[in-house]
Amino acid sequence: MDGEKDEGERVLTEMGVRDSKCLSPEKREEIYRKLKRFGRTATAIAPPRLIDRYVARGGLNQLEIELMAKLAVRVRARVAYVDACDTNEARFGRTLASHIYISGQKTTVFARHKADRDLPIVGAASIVAKVTRDRAVRRLAATTGLEIGSGYPSDPVTRACVQALLARGEGPDWVRHSWKTLDTLKRDRCIRTLEAYV
Repeated sequence: MDGEKDEGERVLTEMGVRDSKCLSPEKREEIYRKLKRFGRTATAIAPPRLIDRYVARGGLNQLEIELMAKLAVRVRARVAYVDACDTNEARFGRTLASHIYISGQKTTVFARHKADRDLPIVGAASIVAKVTRDRAVRRLAATTGLEIGSGYPSDPVTRACVQALLARGEGPDWVRHSWKTLDTLKRDRCIRTLEAYV
């Protein structure tokens, strides 16, 4: 088993797998295609409304646990390596393991901080997740005809797009309403609206 793990790590490392945040979109796409040939991938999508519901209850970690467990069950994982979303790695690992129900099988969970940086298998998962997200944002832009940018709060194109929609009185359903940036943009819009009357 250890030999298989070492061989898998070697192959992933040779592919250039690392934390997706350290790779360009083009490099992520290239590695993603290699990963699809190397093994099976699985993703779970959380729509904005679902995220908003969990954030409202203070349970974003709970949503992540449920989605990770869903993926572990789907692929019948015997071992799961995950990036811990809790300050306490061991607690996160125990909680996740308690949510994985696979008939006749126990799943061992290894949870640690910065796992996407330190473990090639988790880095590979981060690449799959990021490419899936990037493609979804591009499809959304094509469907809506809007220039959305990357969809991240630091992206001025994304901020300008959402700001323009707010100015038209539209609250797009594809934006998380629990997104702190949305509150900032709403406040900025109110300030500019008031300034028009001064």
